[in-house]
Amino acid sequence: MIHSGSRQGQRHADVRLKTLERVLSKAGLGSRTEARKWIGAGRVCVNGRLIQTPDHWVDLERDRVTLNGKPVRAGRKVYLLLYKPKGYLTTYKDPEGRPTVYDLLREVEEWVVPVGRLDLDTSGLLVMTNDTQFAERLTNPEYKAPKTYLVKASTLLSDEQLDRLRQGVALKDGPTSTAVVTRVRDSGGRTFFEITMTEGRNRQVRRMVEAVGSKVLKLVRTAIGPVRIGALAIGKCRMLTRREVEALGGREGRGKPAGSPHRASAVRAKDK
Repeated sequence: MIHSGSRQGQRHADVRLKTLERVLSKAGLGSRTEARKWIGAGRVCVNGRLIQTPDHWVDLERDRVTLNGKPVRAGRKVYLLLYKPKGYLTTYKDPEGRPTVYDLLREVEEWVVPVGRLDLDTSGLLVMTNDTQFAERLTNPEYKAPKTYLVKASTLLSDEQLDRLRQGVALKDGPTSTAVVTRVRDSGGRTFFEITMTEGRNRQVRRMVEAVGSKVLKLVRTAIGPVRIGALAIGKCRMLTRREVEALGGREGRGKPAGSPHRASAVRAKDK
């Protein structure tokens, strides 16, 4: 016969004890597949000891789990908007020692991951979060979150060339979808224009401009959906507001900033 106290104790133990991979995924850091990779790569410690077994049991009330030296905390969702500078990689660590976006987040205590990517030569808006469901929705092609870029072309572009970008151009991986294209100005033999599209292929804007006979000299992502960089300085970050999180597809109430917005906005770019 099992007494009610024993059953309660068992339920309590079930809540406390989790495998290491589940601890990471439940903390909103990534999928269980990603967690297994991190553990296998030696990026996870329990109570200061390196653990490379995903099925290692963890007592959530007693054990201290860290990923890349940062403590893993469950339940607190963080949503950051970073103005990524050109020359920074959207990755955690680069084998060649080049700067990454994490060099700009040294004062942010929570572990966050980028939602999508910006290549080395592209600057602009980058959302970073530990809410994996939010990140998956925002990057899902079916969601079609519009992304806006400011482009500086290497030549003056005709109305016909801009119209080709609007209608879609043929690339090696297939034709592009229609886009919203607005000429901003022509200056010094260059055309500056804004393009908004819902696709996100590798180096797509650059390849589209090349397809109409020009090249991209400068590329800045200025908005994702209704969220714009605004007055945010390059190399700095800020917390997304609850309204912004919801506008990007987050569930109501999940956008409450964690920690101090003042602290996050004070993050400075790495000295060059």
